[in-house]
Amino acid sequence: MKFSVYQVSRRGGRPKNEDRMGYCYTRAAGLFALADGMGGHPEGEVAAQLALQTLAALFQRDARPTLADPLRFLQDAVLAGHHQLLRYASDRALLDSPRTTIVACVLQGGAAYWAHCGDSRLYLLRGGELLARTRDHSYTELHGALVRSAQALASDAQPVNRNVLFTCLGSPGKPVVDTAGPTPLQPGDRIMLCSDGLWGAVSDAEIVEQLSQRPISDAVPELAEQALRHAGPRSDNVTVLGVEWAGAEAADAVPTVSTRSLGDEVFASTIQAGLACGDPPADELDDAEIERAIREINDAIRRSAHKKS
Repeated sequence: MKFSVYQVSRRGGRPKNEDRMGYCYTRAAGLFALADGMGGHPEGEVAAQLALQTLAALFQRDARPTLADPLRFLQDAVLAGHHQLLRYASDRALLDSPRTTIVACVLQGGAAYWAHCGDSRLYLLRGGELLARTRDHSYTELHGALVRSAQALASDAQPVNRNVLFTCLGSPGKPVVDTAGPTPLQPGDRIMLCSDGLWGAVSDAEIVEQLSQRPISDAVPELAEQALRHAGPRSDNVTVLGVEWAGAEAADAVPTVSTRSLGDEVFASTIQAGLACGDPPADELDDAEIERAIREINDAIRRSAHKKS
């Protein structure tokens, strides 16, 4: 399995960054995830981090080196993250629970599977065309046509707030989790996960154009910067994770992560294990630091695989 990946997160005009992102992989499967902690509730950054940590821990447990049922894994892992947030709030006697959106994608067996809850999105592109996009769990998206029609007929209609969601992780009720897949992949297919700070400021057409015409290492940061420019000083947190599928035997024309030499028990992750007080926020990690961390992970994997062989 080979893929290229690039991720970036920017705080924008907010006091802190409540988005989190990361990925894990074994020799034969990869998990890519992004969470957007919700404002208006306590500790959004904790909610996003706990949700990602839960997914990563369950992926490490179950991917040996593949998942028996990727869709079932995604459904169960997202719900497990939800229960972790409720437990976190209960243990600390919080009056309100931390909440987050989440979108996650598994690549395995030459196919993509994904799940989401809330309005963090996944885009899948092939040959410059948008093949799939998740549909937000928002009243705007759910009743979009009806709302637009009503607004056109009623001059005094109130504008719809796109940020109003009807489900998320950490809420009192059971969250709605939509899943999709398997979608067979072809070399060159691109998958992008993003928070609403990106898609709320950059159109789908602009996203498709950038991802189609540039390497992901250029397209991802450019899209983030476009979102910040368009939204201005009051920009939301902007977080993007892009993946290009290279298949199994693709040549290394561009830098790729190759899992070919990994042992069945080897696992790697860029998702932090905890929220240490000294850890820098995601938007304070520059590209060089992220790349250095990835190289260190890959070096550790190779050493571990060599010992097992």
